Amino acid sequence: MAMIDTPSDSGIILDRRQLISGASALGLSATFGAMPAMAQGAPKKGGVLRLGMEGGSASDSLDPRTYADSIPIAYSLMFWNTLVEIDTKGNATPELAESWESKPGALEWTFNIRKGITFGSGKTLDADDVIYSINLHRGETKSPAKGILEPIKELTKTSPNQIKVVLSAGNADLPFIFSDYHMIIVPAGTTDFSKADGTGAFTLAEWQPGVRVVAKRKPGNYWKPNRGNFDSVELRYIGDAAARTQALVTGQVDAVNRLDPKTVSLLSKNKNITISRTKGTGNRFAFVAHTDKDPFKNRDLILAMKYGIDRKKIVDNVFSGYASLGNDHTIGPANKYYDPKQKQRPYDPDKAAFHLKKSGYGGAIELQVSEGAFSGATDSAVVFQESGKKGGLNLDVKRVSGDGYWDNVWLKVPFCAVYWGNRPTADLQLSQTFVTGGSWNDTHYNSPKFDKLVVDARVELDDTKRKAMYAECQSLLAEEAGMVCFAIGDQMDGGSTKLRGLEPHARYDMNDQRLAEKGWFA
Repeated sequence: MAMIDTPSDSGIILDRRQLISGASALGLSATFGAMPAMAQGAPKKGGVLRLGMEGGSASDSLDPRTYADSIPIAYSLMFWNTLVEIDTKGNATPELAESWESKPGALEWTFNIRKGITFGSGKTLDADDVIYSINLHRGETKSPAKGILEPIKELTKTSPNQIKVVLSAGNADLPFIFSDYHMIIVPAGTTDFSKADGTGAFTLAEWQPGVRVVAKRKPGNYWKPNRGNFDSVELRYIGDAAARTQALVTGQVDAVNRLDPKTVSLLSKNKNITISRTKGTGNRFAFVAHTDKDPFKNRDLILAMKYGIDRKKIVDNVFSGYASLGNDHTIGPANKYYDPKQKQRPYDPDKAAFHLKKSGYGGAIELQVSEGAFSGATDSAVVFQESGKKGGLNLDVKRVSGDGYWDNVWLKVPFCAVYWGNRPTADLQLSQTFVTGGSWNDTHYNSPKFDKLVVDARVELDDTKRKAMYAECQSLLAEEAGMVCFAIGDQMDGGSTKLRGLEPHARYDMNDQRLAEKGWFA
């Protein structure tokens, strides 16, 4: 996230900054229809920001151990902060952690906590709050962040404003882990998150999960200069892409996420609307199968599906060209460790038919989809169904409700539509999605070889060797995992030309889901 206007931008940065490519390599585009943020002048205070967003449901909670989609991330960052923030280029920068350092080998880390920061309740932030917040996702918990924190062997307070982290194996990317959106910092002992007692710019005024969230700016000056400018923020749940677009065009909202690619060309001609496009860092769109359940235990059936999907037709027709071809793993072409030598899997009905025959499976394959998974999921499934027929695949596309999709369908059914958001490092992208036993391993992939590669790459400081390890990881996933990743979308948000701060970001849409904190009205 952009830190050009914060006092911490010159703080200690992770030594290996080059882990994430710069803006040109990421394909960060300028915002269409508006001046770049640095040329927009000093932020102004006031106004009500109205957001229309996809990526939530009526089952949403304020408990950080439950966050799984864009809306919970967006509202949580109105109220709370994390230790580490990610800037627009993908660098780890200080937030509630003022600075950090590690000993050689990246086994032992020290994080220095900012002094004088208070929660809404008046409590002063200290090391106990940080330790408690991290520990919410360790031990006996269902938090999706549990897996990425398992290497922590020791977490202790060394002073009122300093913690020490000792890992079971070195990890030069540890600061990036503490930027994960689950790990917001709450007061020690918090069990009731409904009060939204945080160090963020806003307080909770109204909470209607599945409908809307209203936040009010805290009195006084926010601890981040030039941030927290709006008097209030209203976040509306608008799951339908057409409805979101209409709300933006008619001025009912000031900004929306996940524009329908089919409407972008027309919207870009509207003088009152600006479009923020981030190429190559968007969501990874996929169909995922549980490879420990029949019939998906059969690798040839998985390969038949991977050859039987017409990815280019989906990119061209469903995403109107605002996407890159997926290659059955989640490392995107903008990532430094993306392997360009890996051959793109083509649409090949003959190979699909070959592997289908080899699998011995002749029945129907139920694929559950919903626009609640992502806009275009249903149309993508229909293209898959049609293209698969030429290879003999019999796909039964079952449309299900979008409300509660991430609770009731994802991780529950053996074959369904999903998207994966971008992660700031290859390690996070791979470990959260594919490491054996991970809470978000939605293909149930189990490969000791892959697991070892991920661990070895995590501590490898020789970048050439590290690239080779990640290249092998990508190859293994493309051949073995139950993920049919067919497209990597461009992030595309839309907003009023009066709104500032709607900028491309290396990680998530809506300026890393911090538009409420970062934006202002001209």
